[in-house]
Amino acid sequence: MDRDDTTLRVLSTSDLAGLDITLADVVDTVEQAYRTLAAGQSDNPRKLTVKPADGHSVSYTMLGRDGVRNVVAVKTSYKHGLHESREKQHYYTTLTIYDDVTGLPVAMMDCSRIGSLRTPAVSALLARECAAPDASTALVIGTGTQGRLALPFLLTTLPKLERLLLSGTHPDGIAAVRAELARHFPDREIELVTDLKSAARDADVIVATAGAHTPAAVEADWLRPGAVSILVGHGLAPSTLHRADRVIATSEAQMRVTGTDMADADGNFPDVDLELPVIISGVSKARTATDQRIFAYNSGLVVTDIALGHRFAQLAADRDLGTEVALWR
Repeated sequence: MDRDDTTLRVLSTSDLAGLDITLADVVDTVEQAYRTLAAGQSDNPRKLTVKPADGHSVSYTMLGRDGVRNVVAVKTSYKHGLHESREKQHYYTTLTIYDDVTGLPVAMMDCSRIGSLRTPAVSALLARECAAPDASTALVIGTGTQGRLALPFLLTTLPKLERLLLSGTHPDGIAAVRAELARHFPDREIELVTDLKSAARDADVIVATAGAHTPAAVEADWLRPGAVSILVGHGLAPSTLHRADRVIATSEAQMRVTGTDMADADGNFPDVDLELPVIISGVSKARTATDQRIFAYNSGLVVTDIALGHRFAQLAADRDLGTEVALWR
């Protein structure tokens, strides 16, 4: 990615949308980022957050370094209209990457597609590491951005899943989930469920991706022995966390900051047994007994955004996509 020190390649939403990448490539890239972090080769400081008193918006800034790719990056995220319905909200996120060998900028890009792929890939890795050996049924709650790719990614890491259940109420979202599954796994079918309690009792893997206004809330009593429930957005009641036999998180610190709706009446959380990077490294196993009910919290680590963003920057450079901006000239 040749450039001088005054220009920056800007990759727009449409630039990134035109890049093909397989689900397996995304999973491998994210998994490598976790391994590198667990090995102490990468840096992932805690995110900075600002939020007004009335809670109408939230902003994050995350800085990190990938020690294998030798890149440094800053991610910003701003969401406005949190009290509004999804279609009325404004959301902007960017990732700016620098080459830590040459000292030159790599690219600045819209990070929305990165997040839409990274998050379900992480859920799929959590499912792979936490699911019982005989897991055969998966339930996805929600049909938004994260729900639409949840099942294809689950089938990428758990190809032996037999039943695919979906709980959702938005017709367009349901259609989008079906379309994404058909695109990646045309021979598989989705069962749309209306009785969430019954579906949860059947599920070995639950991925909750619903929006903040969802009435869905799976309770701990609904979970079968050996089930793993993965929280991405909403759709799980706090009891699934507080009564879990094991608690796994991508980051315990982030769970305590961003998962406050899952705290108990006193604002407390149970201790996290393991973090995902340690599990991915092979040092420890998420599950120590087949009948354990496991709660897993999926919050983004910027090192995974950096690795996947750099992969997209490489693909874009190969096709000469993007706009060169003389930002520092």
